[in-house]
Amino acid sequence: MKIATYNVNGINGRLPVLLRWLEMEEPDIVCLQELKAPDDKFPENEVQAAGYQAIWHGQSRWNGVAILSREGEMHETRRSLPGDPIDDQSRYIEAAVNGILICGLYLPNGNPRPGPKFDFKLKWFERLESHLLSLFDLDAPVICLGDFNVMPVDLDVYAPDRWREDALFAPEVRAAFARLLKQGWTDALRHLHPDEAIYTFWKYWRGAFERNAGLRIDHALLNDKALARLSAAGVDTTPRGWEKTSDHAPMWIELDGKPRKRETINDRAGNARKRRAS
Repeated sequence: MKIATYNVNGINGRLPVLLRWLEMEEPDIVCLQELKAPDDKFPENEVQAAGYQAIWHGQSRWNGVAILSREGEMHETRRSLPGDPIDDQSRYIEAAVNGILICGLYLPNGNPRPGPKFDFKLKWFERLESHLLSLFDLDAPVICLGDFNVMPVDLDVYAPDRWREDALFAPEVRAAFARLLKQGWTDALRHLHPDEAIYTFWKYWRGAFERNAGLRIDHALLNDKALARLSAAGVDTTPRGWEKTSDHAPMWIELDGKPRKRETINDRAGNARKRRAS
């Protein structure tokens, strides 16, 4: 099973790119971010024609999230994080799909820092920590995917010293991401590619994509039951080179149909915990 996350940077403006990528790669489940479209403007018919059912939490301007699936019926379980009844930003959606709980998110950018936007980002992160803690030990695979707007370590930034003061690389934000790993969640891409500089975002200007001057801000976090089925993870950079495309590339994982042998599970989980403790 292939599960992906893709910040489309405007679903209607980038719809030809999204549909082309869906046809080419045929992911089974996709979390989308930054729809920039209210609920009634989501292109449901086009997505269904591509073979996917969808649930979405739309909003104009910079927000909006969705989950697409061709894995059977989806059962929506949540469409906003608990903890702030006045938060009206469409940034979280959650559904059970074929025995897997999928959590799709678009974490706030937080710039400029310091300021109210950065404060909101930290509070939103606290709410995410609390909610994910309640999900980690479920008796099912749980995967949290999306645009986290966080570069966890220096390896995730093409020029770390240029980003030290940015809200995506601030010590408080990196510490918040690290706390998720301390809960037990595994960063799927870094788990399988511990020493590789792999990026998911490149600015539009100054030839950033051509120079591979990127950032890794799109992530997939897995609980132990999902980790037991993890077989591959990567970033599909091809659509980032297309015309009128998003500044993000799809990040994906693949799960086996059943858990790996116990020895492999224990080795992988033990190695992940060692890295979290270091």
